[in-house]
Amino acid sequence: MKKTALLPAMLLSLAAVVSVCAASFGATVIPARRADSGAGASAASFGPATGLSSGGSGHKLLYQGHGSFRIVTADGHVIYVDPYAGEGYDLPADLILMTHSHMDHTKDELIENRKEGCQTITWAEALVNGEYKSFDLGYVKVEAVQAGNNKNHDINVCVGYIITMPDGVSVYATGDTSTTAQMAELASRDLHYAFFCCDGKFNMDIPEAIECAKAVKARHSIPYHMAPGELFNAERAAQFEVPGQLIVPAGEEITLK
Repeated sequence: MKKTALLPAMLLSLAAVVSVCAASFGATVIPARRADSGAGASAASFGPATGLSSGGSGHKLLYQGHGSFRIVTADGHVIYVDPYAGEGYDLPADLILMTHSHMDHTKDELIENRKEGCQTITWAEALVNGEYKSFDLGYVKVEAVQAGNNKNHDINVCVGYIITMPDGVSVYATGDTSTTAQMAELASRDLHYAFFCCDGKFNMDIPEAIECAKAVKARHSIPYHMAPGELFNAERAAQFEVPGQLIVPAGEEITLK
């Protein structure tokens, strides 16, 4: 995919649009808040949520936009996934994950601050001679899974990741992909959160992403990587109608439950 400028400023106008679209399509908008550090321009908070339990694990996830997000674990470890879009790269990294080699997933130079011992895991380390690797780092477990499987993304050089915290809270990032055979197998994992790309140009479209989400059966399914050149697309997000659907606008931080 060609590297495209992504403009955080567009989020201000999208904030109003997403509420309208969510109402139109019956979508649930997660009660996201502005990140305390490094979120930059962000959409407005959307008020109380429905369908979410109270409390939380203490883990925080900042959706930076496009295919990028950051996790801060309850004990303060910082994990970046596919750095490229948006803001919020100021926290010193413990772990950097990249799913494939395209420029809009590999801008790790944005992460200037790295803790001693910071590790970077790319598709090259995660998929070796056809074997998908797992990495138990103590504060988190990372498992590589199938991804790609379309004309723009070779399944042999792309991965997704399942990120599991010690308390069992899990986040699945599909990376750039179309349907893979492994997705149906993930239903038994009872994953907490799953991000599904759905741009329909370089990867699967919304109807296919919906079928993938139904196969994976995560507790919360989140659309991302929705449109080339955009951090977030409210209309497309609202069309991603699945059980447990959550809409998280770019620049917003949620508590993982």
